[in-house]
Order: sequence, then C-alpha cells, then structure tokens
Amino acid sequence: MLKAMGDRYDVAVVGAGIVGLAHATLLAQEGLKVVVVERGHRALGASVRNFGMIWPIGQPPGEMREMALRSRETWLDVLAAAGIWHARVGSLHLAYHEDELAVLTEFVGRHPEYGARIVGPSETLQRSPVVRPDGLLGAMWSPQELCVDPREVVSRLPDYLRSLGVEFRFAAAASHVETGILLAGGERIQADHILLSTGDDLETLFPARFAAMGLVRTKLQMLRARPRRADYRIGAHLCAGLTLGHYANFRDCATLEPLLERFARELPEHVWWGVHLLVSQHENGDLTIGDSHEYGPSPDPFLRESIDRLILDYLNTFLPLEDFEVVERWQGVYAKHPHKGYVVEELAKGVTAATGVGGAGMTLSFGLARTAIERSFLPNKPTRPGTIA
Repeated sequence: MLKAMGDRYDVAVVGAGIVGLAHATLLAQEGLKVVVVERGHRALGASVRNFGMIWPIGQPPGEMREMALRSRETWLDVLAAAGIWHARVGSLHLAYHEDELAVLTEFVGRHPEYGARIVGPSETLQRSPVVRPDGLLGAMWSPQELCVDPREVVSRLPDYLRSLGVEFRFAAAASHVETGILLAGGERIQADHILLSTGDDLETLFPARFAAMGLVRTKLQMLRARPRRADYRIGAHLCAGLTLGHYANFRDCATLEPLLERFARELPEHVWWGVHLLVSQHENGDLTIGDSHEYGPSPDPFLRESIDRLILDYLNTFLPLEDFEVVERWQGVYAKHPHKGYVVEELAKGVTAATGVGGAGMTLSFGLARTAIERSFLPNKPTRPGTIA
C-alpha cells in the first residue's frame, strides 16, 4: 500500500545526480518547495564517475558556450556557499606536433571570445611543471576552467540544499509519474511540477518518449591515479592532441582535417575506441584520467584492459607514468543526443525531462537548469535580482 505524503510540493525532482541537484538548487533559491527522490542511497551514476571539470573551453560557440559560462558563475556561488573545495585551475591543451599547434593557433584566432591564448614551452612548463618538456611546442591556455571533486560535490550538496529547505528521499526509486503525482519508494508524492533528471535510465519512466528523443548511451573507461610524491601538481586541467578531434568547438578549423588524417594513420586503435586524454587533479592530489567512448543502446559492463593500455600509453606521451600509480578503474555511462547539446522536453502536462548533456554534465548542469526552469517552470514569472537570470 502506498503511503500518501501530506505536503504538496511545487516541484519534485527525480534523480540526485548533478543535473537534478542543480535544478533543486535554483528552484529552492526561487522560494519553491522542492523534494528530490533518488533510487539509490546516494547518486552513483555519471555524476560521480567524471573528471570534476567545469570545462567551458570544450563547448562550441554560441548557445552551448554561453550555457557553460552561466553554469560556471553559478557553480562558483554555490560552491562558496556550501563550503565545498574547488579550484580555478584553467586548462592547457598541449601541443607536441606542428599540426596540433596549427589547430590551436587557428582556433584562438577564429574565436577570441573564448579568452584563450597560445603560450610557448616556457610558460606551459611554468603552469604545469610535470609535463614532458621534450618535444613540447607550446599549448593553448584558457583561464576559465574550474576543478571540483565530483564525489565530494554529489555527497555534500544535499546537505547544503537541506539548508535551503529542499527535502530528500534516498533509496526511493520512482516507479510511476503522471501529472501532479509521483510514486517513489512506497510513497505517493504530490507536486505541481515533476522534473526528470534520470541520467542514462531511459526505460523506467516514459520509455517510448525517451526512445523517440534519439538519445544514445555512451560507455567510457576511466582511472584514478595517486602521485608518488606529495608535492606533485599538474597545475591546470591537461589534455593533448587527440582531444582536438573530440570536441565540436574545433570543427570549423581548416587545419583540423590533416590532423585527423594523421591520427587515423598513426593511432587507429585510439580513434576506433574514441580515446582522448583529459587529466584533472583533486584536493587530495589524486588524478582522474580518461577516457574512451563506446556507443550503443546497451553497452556491455566489462572493462577492457586493452583500452586502459591505450589510455595510459597516450598519457605517457605528455605525463610520465612513473610519477604515479593507478589506484582505481571504472566504467562510466551517460546519455547524449547525437546532434543537440541537451534535451529539455515536456513529457506530460507538468512533467519535464532535462537530459542528454552527455559528458558535459558537470560543465552544463547549472546552465541547463536555468534554461529548463525559465522555459518550463517559471515562463511568466519576472526574474528577481540575484536569482535566475
């Protein structure tokens, strides 16, 4: 028998990953009564399996970059208010080949709005003394990127949200949603609006509607490593040449095609498995390293040692492997749209899905929440200064 909850909520959020928490934060700041339901005792999906990068440099020009920048500013406010560790580390796209430097140089020239610039080997090594100096031609430096520890963020944000009046129901799987009603964990929750931020779970609620969205699951392999020296610091978020073929913001560069042709010749396995390298470093010194990309409706759960070896082999071209040891390995899975940067869609009257951000959930979460709230929750409400703008 379902237990009916006495209170009625303005909004019920399904999913306590970073997208759900971002929505709950902004809705609570608007003075709305919010409850978050999460099927696990804590969120264990893509929100805790990522780099902890707030990465505006990886978003294409226009709407997606603007969303990332809006998200960044809200992140800074929320992290400061919640007392959660974060660092303004910036990022370095390293270049060890002339064709990589050519793409980075063209990108900086085409897109001055990103605020990035090309730096030589000397400044690169000042910003990241641990990268390999041999063959280093320079890098693209961007000052905007932030670092958080995703595990800490997802664990600690609920306590901050409770201080804003948000209620939580953990170990409460949502089993049915209709206009005004959410069934979760044996309770019948009444809410004027229901927001679904269910990550890659596309089958439990509204499976036909999620299928029609065209979302694709992506499986990735990632690692954590521990430096062998207590003073080891990478300085900035790091990436290298293969990353230039992964992010859409570089696609309008005429110099990109020859680079991709070289990768296809010299690194065919990396290209096949969608391997490119990002590295972040957290407060305790640990590094998060990845990743690979496999696409399909139901990627298998198995980690391939051969893919981890591809990741580590390429990492060794710019960060010497002898400086740290791998301490954890895992599989991540997220849902992405093949053409859109996100999906915000009404599934029933008063029921909205906000999903499809792919691997950019940490970067876009608060910006996506602002967009969804303005579009679906408060479309006719004047914005108060200092809230949703």
